[in-house]
Amino acid sequence: MGLTTAFLESILSTAGHHIGMSTSPHLRSYTERIWFDGAPVSETEFGAAVMELRPRLANVITRMGQPTEFEIITALAISWLAPRADRLVIEVGMGGRLDSTNVLDLGLAIVTNVGLDHRRWLGDTVEQIAAEKAGIIKAGNVVVTGAAGAALRVIEQRARRAGAAAVWRLGKEIQVSSRSLGWDGVALDVQGPGFEYQGLRITLLGEYQARNAALAVAGAHALGDATPEAVREGLISARWPGRLERVGERLLMDGAHNPEGLRMLVRELEKLIGRPPLTVVFATMADKDIDALLGELNELRPRSVVFTRAASAGERAADPEDMAERWPHEAEVVWSGRKALDRGQELAGPDGWVLVCGTLYLVGELLYAEERGTRPRAS
Repeated sequence: MGLTTAFLESILSTAGHHIGMSTSPHLRSYTERIWFDGAPVSETEFGAAVMELRPRLANVITRMGQPTEFEIITALAISWLAPRADRLVIEVGMGGRLDSTNVLDLGLAIVTNVGLDHRRWLGDTVEQIAAEKAGIIKAGNVVVTGAAGAALRVIEQRARRAGAAAVWRLGKEIQVSSRSLGWDGVALDVQGPGFEYQGLRITLLGEYQARNAALAVAGAHALGDATPEAVREGLISARWPGRLERVGERLLMDGAHNPEGLRMLVRELEKLIGRPPLTVVFATMADKDIDALLGELNELRPRSVVFTRAASAGERAADPEDMAERWPHEAEVVWSGRKALDRGQELAGPDGWVLVCGTLYLVGELLYAEERGTRPRAS
C-alpha cells in the first residue's frame, strides 16, 4: 500500500498540488509518517504539533481511555496537514473498517490487494480480511483495487452497499503491461477509464511495482487531477526507500513483511541477480505468520541465514532463536542487527550477495547506519 501511496503523492505533487501524505511505519523517525510537499515534517514542527494536540488528547483519554500510538499519530497528521494541503493522501494502517484513518472521506478508496496478513486482528480468511479492508469505502467514492478472486467479490459487494460511484479493477477496467529494465527499473503501459499511457517508467526495482503504479495512475484520474506530464514525471521521480533497494555493490534491503511480499521478492531477485551465493539477514515481528514467512524465504535457497531482531521493534520483535529453531537448515543467531549484517557479509564473502529483509524496522536501522557511514558497505 505504501508504494501506491508514494506513486499517487508524486503524481499529484507534479500536477502542482500541495499534498499532505501520511504513511506507516517509518524507517528512522516518526517525522517520516507526516509529509508535506514532498518532505517529512521537521522535528521542530512535529514537536509543536504534539504540544498543540495534547489538550485535545486529554479530553479523549478522560472519556474513552488511552489512545493507541497509531491513533495519536493519525490525529497528529490530520490536524497538522489539513490546514496546509489541498489534497491528502493517507495510507491506512491495518485493516480499514476500524482503522483510525477511516474518519476521513477523501473521495477515493484504493484497496491495493488482500493477503493473509494481520490475521490475529483481521480474520483467518481472505474474505474476512477483505471485508475489513473494504470498510474504508464510502458513498460516492471511486474504488480502485488490485484485489482478485474472493477478495474482489467482497470489495464489490461492499462498494454496492456503500453506494460507491464506481469500481475500477486491475485486470478489468484498468490494464497494465510491464517489462523489467533490470537495475534501471520498470517500463509499463497503463490504460483505464478515459486514459491510456505508453512507455511510462519507474525507477523503483521490481516488476511488481507496475501494479502499484497503475493503481496510482488510476487513482489520480479518478480524482480528476492527472495530466499526461504529471503521470510521466510523477512516476519516474517517485522514491520509496527500503523496498528492494540496492545499498551497496552486493547488498540489497527489502522491507517485505508478509508471505506475499517475500514471494514477489523471490521472483524479482532471480531476474536481477540470478542464483549467486546468497546470505540472508532476517528479522520480523512476533505477530506475523512466521512459518509462512520462513517457507517463502526458503524458496530463495540461501547459502546461509542470520536471524536477528530490530531493536526499534521493541517487544513486538520476533525471537531470533525461535526462528532459527523453525528454520529447516542450519542458521546463525546474532541479536544485534548491525552485527548480524557484519556477520552476513563475512559469510557471503567477496562473491556473494547479502539480502536484509523481513521488516522495515530492521531495514530502517541498517539503512541509517549505511548512510551515516558507521559501518562498511558491501563490496
